[in-house]
Amino acid sequence: MEDTLSGPAGPGHDLIPRPEQTPEALRAALAVVDPGRLEEMRDTKDDAFTKAVEWQSLSPVQSWVLLWARDIEIARRPGLSARHARAKAGLEHEDPVAAAEALRELGAVLDEAMKAVRGCRGPAVRR
Repeated sequence: MEDTLSGPAGPGHDLIPRPEQTPEALRAALAVVDPGRLEEMRDTKDDAFTKAVEWQSLSPVQSWVLLWARDIEIARRPGLSARHARAKAGLEHEDPVAAAEALRELGAVLDEAMKAVRGCRGPAVRR
């Protein structure tokens, strides 16, 4: 797995280093941080590649890579993962103000993770 990861883990805080943005590196990382989602990853990858062929565009594949990189970013960082879980749980709150706050927090978590992975799109992502 070391071959597919793009740097050391954080100072004792991240579960694994941030993976390169390639399908194999993302799959290897997901197998460590959230193995229960591997089938979902495979299914969405198949769908993205099918759309890429149908649309004659790499956009579906690029979107697939970014979305899984984002989800892995959340899962590999315990603090961000805890915020994500709390926000998702709060979405069903009976108090509409609390539910709206949970939705804002969920958006903030997703934005933070996406910003992190977009900032590291080095040579692993080819256009």
